[in-house]
Amino acid sequence: MAPKIIFSDFDGTLTKGTEFTARFFDILNLVKAHSIPLVIVTGRSLSWGHFLITHFKALDYVIAEGGGVLIRRDKLGNPIDEPFVKRSNIKHLEVSTKSLLKKFSNINLSADSFGRLTDRAIELSDLLLDIDLLKNVKSFLDKEEINYSTSNVHLNFWSGDVSKYNAVKTFSEKFYKDISLDECIYFGDSLNDESMFRYFQNSVGVSSIKDVLSKLEYRPQTILLGEENDGPDGVYNHLLSLLK
Repeated sequence: MAPKIIFSDFDGTLTKGTEFTARFFDILNLVKAHSIPLVIVTGRSLSWGHFLITHFKALDYVIAEGGGVLIRRDKLGNPIDEPFVKRSNIKHLEVSTKSLLKKFSNINLSADSFGRLTDRAIELSDLLLDIDLLKNVKSFLDKEEINYSTSNVHLNFWSGDVSKYNAVKTFSEKFYKDISLDECIYFGDSLNDESMFRYFQNSVGVSSIKDVLSKLEYRPQTILLGEENDGPDGVYNHLLSLLK
């Protein structure tokens, strides 16, 4: 059965690693031809959400920062931001981030953190070079009551009850209240997709998810196999099978 809405992670799912490929545009053309909304649900920043909305007309909505903020178009096509967290959470994050950087002077925020509103990010590759540093950073965030998770590329951290699933549920109730989430599909491949795998009935892991399967408590309902189903190829192939 064709899904009513397609939700998808971005890095490693709609991209090959962090790179755009022609398959991403094939996916956009496919969903447009079938008039099915595609909503990207990503750990990338608010500014990245603006980029996606303004450069790809097939996208009407992007949920960014791991579920912290929605970017949509107004009637003139301009991007509008709708945070899913309180202003007090944003302030708490700002204060804790300053304390974090003061305590750990050898870490830097990711290059896109200047464009973030509801979360911040540290390059995961930097932290993996020093496992003790990673543990100490996580311990500090725990004490500050700051939540965190890892994507393919970042250690993201935030204040408040933020998850991809919470954001998708709130978004759907507001903009597609006549569509059940059981009629939709979600594609992902990363640890920060776990809330979607836990609660989403029709969840699909592209084959690159094999790298994190052992770390997941909740796995997608369907796991695609083989190099031919890696990243956007897996999304495209699975959609084709559903849309025949």
